[in-house]
Amino acid sequence: MIDETAEEIREMQTHSSSVVAVHAAQALEELVEREFATVEEYTRALERNGSVLRRANPSHASLQNAVREVVGGVTDADPDTVEEARRVTSETIDEVVSRIESAKRLAAENAVDTLADGATILTHDYSSTVLEALEQATGAGKHFDVYVTEARPRYLGRKTARTLAEFDRVDATLITDSAHGTYLEECDRVVVGMDCIVDETLYNRVGTFPIASTAARLDVPVTVLGSAAKLVSEGFVFENEFRSGSEVMAEPADGFDVVNPAYDATPVELLESVITDEGRTEF
Repeated sequence: MIDETAEEIREMQTHSSSVVAVHAAQALEELVEREFATVEEYTRALERNGSVLRRANPSHASLQNAVREVVGGVTDADPDTVEEARRVTSETIDEVVSRIESAKRLAAENAVDTLADGATILTHDYSSTVLEALEQATGAGKHFDVYVTEARPRYLGRKTARTLAEFDRVDATLITDSAHGTYLEECDRVVVGMDCIVDETLYNRVGTFPIASTAARLDVPVTVLGSAAKLVSEGFVFENEFRSGSEVMAEPADGFDVVNPAYDATPVELLESVITDEGRTEF
């Protein structure tokens, strides 16, 4: 399960960073079922497999934190037996997963008041927190028109649009990434998720920066949703991921390079607010 989860993370089969963190933490449960002769052997295996999962995507702050917390929870407990180490592992995984899921739910709940009834919203990429916020808001009786950028080259926005199509009181429209400037003039707000915020910079799926820049030019407020654990003040250096050029162009590149960054950097000064499980911060 650990190797399969690491491969899934590398291939971006799971798009939401909070879901990635949950899957990574849960994958370490596999070690509880294995046989180990000593506690030292168990903890070495836990640390080694934790590193495998973390290397699968160094840019995911929530993944890094979740795996570190599971591994650190076991090593800090200094268990005397393999059985105790297994028990601490399972308990720590449950705690980490519960906190991630409750943080996402609370962040979405805190965003509901910001999402005005009848608003036209533009969103980018796929964010499970944004979707949950819209689901909670529509459950409270609010209606929305939502423009969804397709988020090339992986077309993650298509998954968002398909999900929104199943919501009552949401009229969703899929648009190309480069069309955001055309439709932002109709929008009341941009709402996106986040990979993380580090040193006054939002890192999110590539295409976020031009959307935020255009929104600032047009005086359309930009709100970012996510768990407070994604607000990183120290101990983490963001590493962008450069994916295969074949995602951009299937045929061979003849005489030119194809560059495919997964994320871009948006200064927080372009944002109106960030809403997390701990509340709302305005800029």
